[in-house]
Amino acid sequence: MIALALASCTPQVPPSTPQVPPSTSGALPRRGPDARAQPAAPVLARLDTQPTTQRPQPTAPITWTSADQIGEPGAGEPRIDHSGQDGARGATMADRLDRLFAEDSRAQQALDPLGALARGDPVPHDVLVLLFTPDLVARQRSVNDHSLVRLAAIDRAALDPAHRLSYEVFRQTLLDQRALLAPSAQALLGVQPFNHFMGFPVEFPEMAATAEGGSLHTLADVDSRLELERALPVLFANAEQRFREGIASGVVEPRLTVAHMIAEIDTILAQPPAQSLFIAPARSVPRDLPAARRHRIEHAFLATTTDTVYPAYRQLRRFLAETYLPSARDSVGLSAIPGGTALYRLLVREQTTLALDPDAVHQIGLGEVARIQADMHKVEAELGSTVPLRAFFDQIRSDARFHPRSADDLGRGFRQVGERVARMAPHYFLHLPRTALAIQPFPAYRSRFEAGGTYSEGMPDGSRPGVFWYNTFDWPHRFMTGVTTLYLHEGAPGHHFQISLAQENETLPDMQRFGGNAAYVEGWALYAETLGYDMGLYRDPMQHWGTLDDEMLRAMRLVVDTGLHTRGWTRDQAIGYMLDNSGIGRLDATAEVDRYIANPGQALAYKIGAMTIQRLRDEARTALGARFDIRAFHDQVLGSGALPMAVLEDKIHAWIAEQAAQGQVQARNPR
Repeated sequence: MIALALASCTPQVPPSTPQVPPSTSGALPRRGPDARAQPAAPVLARLDTQPTTQRPQPTAPITWTSADQIGEPGAGEPRIDHSGQDGARGATMADRLDRLFAEDSRAQQALDPLGALARGDPVPHDVLVLLFTPDLVARQRSVNDHSLVRLAAIDRAALDPAHRLSYEVFRQTLLDQRALLAPSAQALLGVQPFNHFMGFPVEFPEMAATAEGGSLHTLADVDSRLELERALPVLFANAEQRFREGIASGVVEPRLTVAHMIAEIDTILAQPPAQSLFIAPARSVPRDLPAARRHRIEHAFLATTTDTVYPAYRQLRRFLAETYLPSARDSVGLSAIPGGTALYRLLVREQTTLALDPDAVHQIGLGEVARIQADMHKVEAELGSTVPLRAFFDQIRSDARFHPRSADDLGRGFRQVGERVARMAPHYFLHLPRTALAIQPFPAYRSRFEAGGTYSEGMPDGSRPGVFWYNTFDWPHRFMTGVTTLYLHEGAPGHHFQISLAQENETLPDMQRFGGNAAYVEGWALYAETLGYDMGLYRDPMQHWGTLDDEMLRAMRLVVDTGLHTRGWTRDQAIGYMLDNSGIGRLDATAEVDRYIANPGQALAYKIGAMTIQRLRDEARTALGARFDIRAFHDQVLGSGALPMAVLEDKIHAWIAEQAAQGQVQARNPR
């Protein structure tokens, strides 16, 4: 899962892509392709490296050996370049399309206050205060309509192949966005502006504290940051108004997610203002400033936190506890709210980029669960167990050899895997990211509410590494068996390779360079876990068990997510299914189910995306035989940035046909 953010992701929404508007969700970008590259920041702005009671110091990041150092580059294709054109008419159409990309990007960014905050860009006050309002959605809908009209006037057939691919990405993204911006969808999405899962209230403190919230180069930057924090009461009031509209229409969050939101706010308010993340910017002002001026800045941040920020959080908590919680629903699935069944299909389309029938997805999940359980039986025997599989699940939950002996054990395990992957990566990839990867534990204030690991993207200019975050909360009940597969997914070659290679590829349009959809981003990361078989990382039965257990998690998601939102499953029923069919601990199973409740459809993207990539790899290997080069295949999958599944499939099929044709020519004309 991407900590953007997509981290995820879910990955976060990119700055320049037609996107799900901020008003449809309070989620901020973490793991994923959403943050825009910024110039290297001076020491003044490096708020993320300032010591606090919450944030651990980073370990040395991991870098990769160039693929050029290990032999022939193979049959890989060069990265897509939009500079080549086919004739004067093609150039004209391509230029028009590029202008449309750029103008739509500017218009989208101007109406995306959450994305601007994540990028560290200044946010005009008159736009910031529109957050969580119908007015902002109406303006975004107008931009979307205008871009669709202009796109329809461009002759796709007159474009070169690279632009035709980008045209399709843009078209599908605009259409998906239009569906989410439609009044019928907003009547359900807009009145649930955020919840506990990657929601605005819990993400805002860290954004305010770090360089992601904007660099403090000058005193004007200090004033801008203070103005941002002083706007918080207005933003929370906007959200409160939307929640009230939901109460009136009967479209409300489950009681469970509201209780989680209240608990998160309590965690924020439990810290004294002087120790909170909202004060962190004051610690990053230049040391050469006169002491009196530094004191005034520190006092201003403390006063704003004490007099404005904390009261805003208290008011939001009061509303949630006294007004919204009593009106919240006991049910947890979308089918329990008016229009919820149609909304779930819409969200499935958004997350997977495919028009899937939830019943069919449920059946696919059941089939995958049965297949993986058969493999688990074999590995269980290798681990010396002969008890029934469900009894073995219980056994590993309590057997000390499957668990860390300390929190440091987890960190050492992840770093060891990272070093092995770094040595082997050139054998599987033609292009390796320049961006380094750091491995760090979650800050304490976040760890209780986070998954086992997430990813935060770095900057393509090298000013900030990507970060693989791992969770040490309740470490005695976490598993050492999952160290390899989790690192492959969240770190390398999963999210870190996919996101970094896209961001570093300046030939791509911004929507492909910084954008993303969950099926591609999470599908690639889950596919990356399977590369552990090719790399020999699962010869250890402990780690083999771990990857099967994680694959089982993704298969169970197909069953549980559709069960919760279309079949009336309860929370306890969903948790019980996961405990019965895998070795997942109760703590993790509960967190997973609560996530599916809060973020419907997103969990489907992992398995759907990975199965698509795996199927395409099998098709390429079968069609090309000895000419198949896994490095070239990976270059094709990653070389155009994040693509909808149908666009990716068309691209790979075209590449297979081209490679097959080249093979036939060479066969007819041997050297």
